[in-house]
Amino acid sequence: MKQNAYLSIISGACLWGLIALFFKYLSACGFSPLQVVTLRVLFAALLMTTIIAKIDPALFKIRWRDSWLFIGTGLLSLVFFNYCYFRAIEGSSISIAVLLLYTAPVFVMLLSILLFGEKFTQPKFFALLATFCGCAFITGIFESELTLTTEAFGFGVASGIGYALYSIFGKLALRRYSTLTITAYTFYFAVLGALPLAEPKQMLALLANWQAIGAALAIAVICTVAPYLLYTRGLQEVDAGQASILATLEPLVAAAVGIFIFGEELTTAKILGMALILSSIFILNRPQSGTDKKKQLQT
Repeated sequence: MKQNAYLSIISGACLWGLIALFFKYLSACGFSPLQVVTLRVLFAALLMTTIIAKIDPALFKIRWRDSWLFIGTGLLSLVFFNYCYFRAIEGSSISIAVLLLYTAPVFVMLLSILLFGEKFTQPKFFALLATFCGCAFITGIFESELTLTTEAFGFGVASGIGYALYSIFGKLALRRYSTLTITAYTFYFAVLGALPLAEPKQMLALLANWQAIGAALAIAVICTVAPYLLYTRGLQEVDAGQASILATLEPLVAAAVGIFIFGEELTTAKILGMALILSSIFILNRPQSGTDKKKQLQT
């Protein structure tokens, strides 16, 4: 079961990593980054509604006192981390913003220890270290000058916290709701938060282009609905901390897209970063011996 869960999370992360393919096209059509986020969650919400209506309409039912769970996954995570991420880019660079975003596994680990009693083991520690170093190499942070203001640093760390919150609220929601219900209501609440800020009239005018509608559907299906379903399904069997580390395959895939599709330079640092991120997956997937289990780092 855990192998299938790992595969689900890894597959979801790979699909998230393809977002640049559609983001670049929608940006060229005139959509702002926030409007692209809004299109993702709006079309994803419509698609999830169709899927659930056909599979089992009973899955729409939630207890409204549980709405805080979906405020957490939709507003506090999906919308909040995207907003902070874009603000971090404005105040620094994409490389630095990405690196700060992928502090998320650290926050997931800490919150999971406090909320779920998860163990902080040696494999998790080394996987976390390999992941963070791998992201640093892939983003090229060691090859460029640091231009980071206090405000940009704050938004970058906040984006990492927001990104981490999906694993936490998603894990809590799985105690009561199915993967389909959680994913759908995540998008519903995200739409409520993002749409009013995205200049909907301008966005609607830009959607007069059928090619833009096709790209919006693609980003919703391939980079939103499918990966969130896969990731949430994986959370059923895997610790939130482990899932967060496995999801850092996303920047590896994004780097590969940049190299093989957009012709970006393949540097030694990127190769090393990819190797480090892949190594974290092997570390987490390695069966623990009795000696390893005794060496757990307790908090």
